[in-house]
Amino acid sequence: MNTSKTIIIIPTYNEKENVVKMTQAIMGIDLELSILFVDDNSPDGTSRLIADLVKKYPNQVFLESREGKQGLGTAYIHGFKWALERKYDYIFEMDCDFSHAPEDIVRLKNACEQGADMAIGSRYCKGGKVKNWPLKRIMMSYLASLYVRMILWIPIKDTTAGFKCYKAKVLETVNLDQITFKGYAFQICMKYAALKHRFKVVEVPIVFVDRLYGESKMSAGIFKEAIWGVWKMRKMNL
Repeated sequence: MNTSKTIIIIPTYNEKENVVKMTQAIMGIDLELSILFVDDNSPDGTSRLIADLVKKYPNQVFLESREGKQGLGTAYIHGFKWALERKYDYIFEMDCDFSHAPEDIVRLKNACEQGADMAIGSRYCKGGKVKNWPLKRIMMSYLASLYVRMILWIPIKDTTAGFKCYKAKVLETVNLDQITFKGYAFQICMKYAALKHRFKVVEVPIVFVDRLYGESKMSAGIFKEAIWGVWKMRKMNL
């Protein structure tokens, strides 16, 4: 029996349509999994729904509430530190909007159990796909990853992917306090930091599906941060 502790960290901001469905989907997986929601004071009542889930699953679902919208990257850093303090062995990043299929949690964890230190749910490696995105958005995303690979010289096809499984030792080693990026730049930086520390990073093909409910948190500022952030990363003490 596998007794390793695994937690899925899910940042939320206005995700009332998704939190209950996502929790039920994850709880239905045949693994011992916990969920940590990091909610940035969602005005739509998301945190109230999560609080009810905490009562329903008191030893598996947890809520960390923060004041105001502080960004995806800082939510994950908050969650990483929370999980490390509680000695989780495998720590996931995952979106709440079902862009990432809950059943793929098993495949990413298996990749880490079989030798990877970080497993990335990848849209652009062999076998990966994107559904329900217009061609223009797919091309922008793919070209962004190509740009990152050229600047940072990293062998990762999907550099901005946000579905990942880490072994705890990766997050214990990376200098999390140095990483202040909020959007795509955060996702890029975590992969770059893991590779700089010579951890084994693998890509696992997934089918990425655009959200059905709620609104995207995409903004021009997130793109701008990523474009300039990759140059900053090269000089950071990660």
